[in-house]
Amino acid sequence: MSLGINLLLKLVKEAAPTLAKAGFDIEIVERHHNQKKDAPSGTALALADSINESLDEACEYIYDRSDRMQKRDPKEIGISAVRGGTIPGTHEVIFAGEDEVIELTHLAYSRNIFGKGALSAAKFLAGKSAKFYSMADVIG
Repeated sequence: MSLGINLLLKLVKEAAPTLAKAGFDIEIVERHHNQKKDAPSGTALALADSINESLDEACEYIYDRSDRMQKRDPKEIGISAVRGGTIPGTHEVIFAGEDEVIELTHLAYSRNIFGKGALSAAKFLAGKSAKFYSMADVIG
């Protein structure tokens, strides 16, 4: 329900085709508190899915490179998970090209952002006809 994450989903989906075509590698690094059980997070997977959808589902997700003794395939999306302390949530999408890097990052400082996003969604829905809406509709 975070507005910031939903905007990030939109931004990476728009950026990926141009940058992938230009030879940029794509990596996602997510960080959460040490009590989080799933890795990677659902948000990291949603970011990867958003990117992959914009690339016609051509990419493979690579979750751990420690057992891979080979060069990086250009059709990979690397996904790394970090767990420690009380980090509410950080998601970085890295587009790494030759001699330049673009990083799009969302930092959550508290879980309050989810409530704020839910309130924004409720305000958006006020007076709307009954149908399926998503947070993408809320952010426009």
